[in-house]
Amino acid sequence: MVDSGAVVVTKDLTVGYPGAVRFDAVRGVDLRVEPGEMIGIVGETGAGKSTLARVLAGRIARGVGERGPRVVGGSVSVLGMRADRPGRTARRVLGAQVGYLPQHAGRALEGGYTVAETVTQPLFDRDRHFDRRDAGTRAAELIDAVQLPLAIMTRYPWELSAGQRQRVAIARSLILQPMLWIADEPTSSVDVATRGPVLDTLLELHADRVFSAVIISHDAAVMHRSTHRVVVMHRGVLIASGTADQVLADPEHPYVRGLRDDYFLRTGAIGLPVVR
Repeated sequence: MVDSGAVVVTKDLTVGYPGAVRFDAVRGVDLRVEPGEMIGIVGETGAGKSTLARVLAGRIARGVGERGPRVVGGSVSVLGMRADRPGRTARRVLGAQVGYLPQHAGRALEGGYTVAETVTQPLFDRDRHFDRRDAGTRAAELIDAVQLPLAIMTRYPWELSAGQRQRVAIARSLILQPMLWIADEPTSSVDVATRGPVLDTLLELHADRVFSAVIISHDAAVMHRSTHRVVVMHRGVLIASGTADQVLADPEHPYVRGLRDDYFLRTGAIGLPVVR
């Protein structure tokens, strides 16, 4: 049974990668995301963050021989539909209503398409008769929102910097105006001077469009700036949950204590910031 009141619900979720010896990257995770909520998932490399993001975005192995993560225990529902064993209708709906920004998405942009074509492609994949003028307007609004000049629309990804390509990928992942946005390290490759404005832009887009979001990062400072609530993953298990201030203020696990120390080092903070 699914929970129609929440955008995401996982119950005792275990996700593995099949092989000679199965490896479980996510173990026994209980997670809930409410409508309009922005949560952050933070953890070190190998903690299971990206695997969990792929499952929530529906990027899982289904058939025999398919590569990718498999739900091997528990359950997951997204937008009121089973996401661990989705039928054809559920896959179509989730594909249209869940925006997914995979890790290093900017590096994967196809070089043969202009920025405008790259950003609008999901619209035409969904409906090849979509109005081109409307598509162009949507793309321009998002390109402007992620702090890029509109002149970039006619350029190709190979003409852009790594940070610019990443921001194009963010725009592309939001073009369908999703109800749920899943972003794996959205500010990777974005230079420090631009990172803050990009995060602020995401918050503004969230306020305007009222979508839910799951943002993956290894950086507690990013989590504090851009999310309502944070969960911490370590070796596939959730070890802490709460607002960023709550998690950093009372770290019981050694990894969370390391996050707190890193946060103070990065921000120059002497004490915890005021709770929002």
